[in-house]
Amino acid sequence: MDIKIIYFDLPFWRAEISRLPLFIANIDFEDFRPSDDEWDYAKENGKMKDGTKIPFSELPVLSINGESVAQTIAIARICGKLGGMYPEDIIEAGKVDQIVVAVENINALLSPSMKESDPIRKKAMRKELASNELPTYLGYLQNILDANNSGWFVGGSMTIADLAVWSLLGWIASGVIDDISAEVIRPFDGLVRLYNEINKNPSVRAWKIKTYDYDKVRDDEYSFGVPDSI
Repeated sequence: MDIKIIYFDLPFWRAEISRLPLFIANIDFEDFRPSDDEWDYAKENGKMKDGTKIPFSELPVLSINGESVAQTIAIARICGKLGGMYPEDIIEAGKVDQIVVAVENINALLSPSMKESDPIRKKAMRKELASNELPTYLGYLQNILDANNSGWFVGGSMTIADLAVWSLLGWIASGVIDDISAEVIRPFDGLVRLYNEINKNPSVRAWKIKTYDYDKVRDDEYSFGVPDSI
């Protein structure tokens, strides 16, 4: 099977929830991270220079046996199924999907402040997020996690739902989002345990070390200075 995941050279959750299931399952894939010039070409032409179609002029895109599939959750389902991290049961599959969509919703909450150019207004927006919207959503996630009684969001083992939340928490804890710190996560013990459990996974650690060079990432870090525990 010819598999290629196209996304920027970032450890962002939108790509990691598809990259990691393949890596953990030892499934060969091309981890293609376009340069700025390559991405400019793709946006202008609707395809990469090798002909791979980019359906919505946005990433990530999965190319599988020459066919392009776009949109984060669609790609993650395919890679999760291939890697054994997406349930066959339709109800459990729906429960996985709801977590990934919740992560997308949290991402959407952050987007307006990222586009805000006024630093005073941006700071106020981030303060509101850290005080209200983010804790509310994290509380929803914690409740679902607690209700499953396994330490995972769905079933008794790690799925793409867990990877999505783990990667999102790492992004928040990294300190790259000004005025939103890891402190917003600390009250949610279950989410912290999940984050730390995945961080300790040998395959996840191997992925971190393999993918992000030592000039930027120590073997006990993920990226942007994210610690092993939060």
